[in-house]
Amino acid sequence: MNTLSYKGYLGTVNFSEKDACFYGKIEGIDGLVNFEGESVQELTESFHEAVDDYVSYCLEEGLEPHKSYSGQLKIRINPETHSRIVTLAKQTGESVNAFISRALDMRVAAML
Repeated sequence: MNTLSYKGYLGTVNFSEKDACFYGKIEGIDGLVNFEGESVQELTESFHEAVDDYVSYCLEEGLEPHKSYSGQLKIRINPETHSRIVTLAKQTGESVNAFISRALDMRVAAML
C-alpha cells in the first residue's frame, strides 16, 4: 500500500480509476479524515492540509490527536514458531510476553 507521511501522521493512498483521482485517509487517529487529489502534488497538498486542519481541530477541542492503544495485541502465528518462542523465552529467562515484546521492539527500531 502506498503511504504519505507528514508531521508524524501517516496517510494511506488509493487510486479510483472510475473517478480518475487519488484518495486516502489519515491513519492512527480517532475519527475519519479523508483527502484527495487528481495528481500526486494535489494529493500531497490535500494530505498536508487535512493533517493541519485535524491537528488544529484537536487543539481547539482539547482532544488527543493520536489514537491511543491498549498495548495488548492478539496475534496468530504458526504453532511451530510458537513452540520455538516458548523454548527461547525459557532459555533467556523471560516470559513469552517479554520475549515477544523485546523482539518486536528490536524489529521496529531496525525499521526506523
